[in-house]
Amino acid sequence: MTEAALALGLNPGLSVWISIGLLALGVTMVFGTLLSAVRTVILPRGTTSLLNRIVFRGVYILFTTVARKRRTYEDRDRVMAQFGPVSLVLLGMVWLAAVATGYSFVFWATGADSFGSGAVFSGSSITTLGSSPPLSGLHQALSYSEATLGLFLGALMITYLPTLYSVFSRREVQVATLEVRAGNPPSAGEFLIRYHNLGWLDRLDEVFLEWERWFAELEESHTSYPALTFFRSPEANRSWVTAAGTVLDAAALTRACVDITYPKGVAAVCIRSGYLALQRLADFFGLRYEPNPLPTDRIAISRSEFNDVWDAMRAVDVPLVADQDRAWTDYVGWRVNYESLVLDFAEITMAPYAPWTSDRSSLTRELPKVTRFGAPTVESIPARRR
Repeated sequence: MTEAALALGLNPGLSVWISIGLLALGVTMVFGTLLSAVRTVILPRGTTSLLNRIVFRGVYILFTTVARKRRTYEDRDRVMAQFGPVSLVLLGMVWLAAVATGYSFVFWATGADSFGSGAVFSGSSITTLGSSPPLSGLHQALSYSEATLGLFLGALMITYLPTLYSVFSRREVQVATLEVRAGNPPSAGEFLIRYHNLGWLDRLDEVFLEWERWFAELEESHTSYPALTFFRSPEANRSWVTAAGTVLDAAALTRACVDITYPKGVAAVCIRSGYLALQRLADFFGLRYEPNPLPTDRIAISRSEFNDVWDAMRAVDVPLVADQDRAWTDYVGWRVNYESLVLDFAEITMAPYAPWTSDRSSLTRELPKVTRFGAPTVESIPARRR
């Protein structure tokens, strides 16, 4: 057995089968980690790996548990603001630790006295310190390969973070402009009133086209880089979730209530773009929703709240349709498509207060649960109308 181990380059102090098992374990850990890093940083698709899911889910549970014990929104915001950055830094550290552990098993299987000795060789190699000289030519080659992988993972993280923050910046520029147009906290009724006062109601189609593109980019970026979902705005009272809900409500009110001459199809396209983007995100995180709601389904907005917004718009002479009852029915028919999605994302991200979005829970009264951190299987995606 000793001669066979030496012939195969394995540890003569261990049985051949144990050495082969350690070698297989180490190689699996190294290539699994490398695949995880490639899927996260390079692959332009909302996929993830078991390692990534363990890291993000574990950190998410920790941060949300701590945040929910805080009494004020400001305290919760300070806790949750750290979640996204901490999870990314921790993910990079886990990648390096997993590669180092995998190589420790490989060094042990190929001649190191013990796992501890293998860990010393591995740590020396991945940090490129060279403090522990290799025992053989094979160990020399392993040391070079581990150092290369360590540098590769470091380079991936260096390129990953600027890309992430570039996408984050584009998202937040649009969110920031909403404060000027819809107030703070943002309100769909205030949005339409300000546009009317500025004489810009005939330019709403341009606004909704901008937000249609914003929703499309949101879907692509936040499924490719899921940590962005939990990156909070620079200002504590802003959120991409409340911005999305406000714009969707503004588009729904435009379709249902505002009497304007230009075609209102752009508002409908914006709504569809918005709820499809939110559905894709919900699928990624395993949030439950009704994919095909009926126009007659109940919503969390009461008729009296709707009437208050109607009266506020009428008070400043916003042109409104003649039939208020029909307007309410139409508004409900639009809102059912996105309401539960907006309310659930407001809950899991602990979004700041905004009327009709983060100020209420869904009709189910159940807290949404993040059950997945990764792209769903085809079978798990709810069937939708196309």
